[in-house]
Amino acid sequence: MNNNIYFVSGIDTGIGKSYATGFIAKQWNAAGLRTITQKLVQTGNTSISEDIILHRELMGIAFTQEDMQKITMPEIFSYPASPHLAARIDKREINFEKMRQATIQLSQRYDAVLIEGAGGLMVPLTENYLIIDYIKEMDYPLLFVTSGKLGSINHTLLSLEAVARRRIQLHTVIYNTFPVPEDNTISADTQRYLRTYIQTRFPETAFIVI
Repeated sequence: MNNNIYFVSGIDTGIGKSYATGFIAKQWNAAGLRTITQKLVQTGNTSISEDIILHRELMGIAFTQEDMQKITMPEIFSYPASPHLAARIDKREINFEKMRQATIQLSQRYDAVLIEGAGGLMVPLTENYLIIDYIKEMDYPLLFVTSGKLGSINHTLLSLEAVARRRIQLHTVIYNTFPVPEDNTISADTQRYLRTYIQTRFPETAFIVI
């Protein structure tokens, strides 16, 4: 597998993975690193990945040839649920080889590929195979999204314990500041705490705020 592929996950569904993926892709492109995004498994859609649509809007670009060919969205299921359940409802299994080949194609055409996952690290792709298992198997560096909402410290630390236990490379922790709370007390301290935690426990990992 090429070493220009990165995986984006986070502490939960709705934490801002799509925004973070599009934002990072835009930044990398602006820096001269030709970057494309891919949605690993999209649920709750029928023909087009809504997350890829958002990525392109944030990146400020039109749909690419790879989008038209569905290489950036190789698996789409209609029911808005965890991939293992969405696949069962649609009565077909996730085609892992199709996903892997699509990612390889993108990695051959671009300088970097950002793969957005579904939900958090422990979301099941099948009954016995989790998102984190896929990241480990494919040996992807991880960009991990968190936020300042109440409970984020607990969810982040538990996730990073799982990452460390599996010896997954933690490339970047992305602190999502949106939506901005009226009372910033918890959010500000959460950002301070997590930044210090990452600097201490994962000194080679970048910590960025968006």
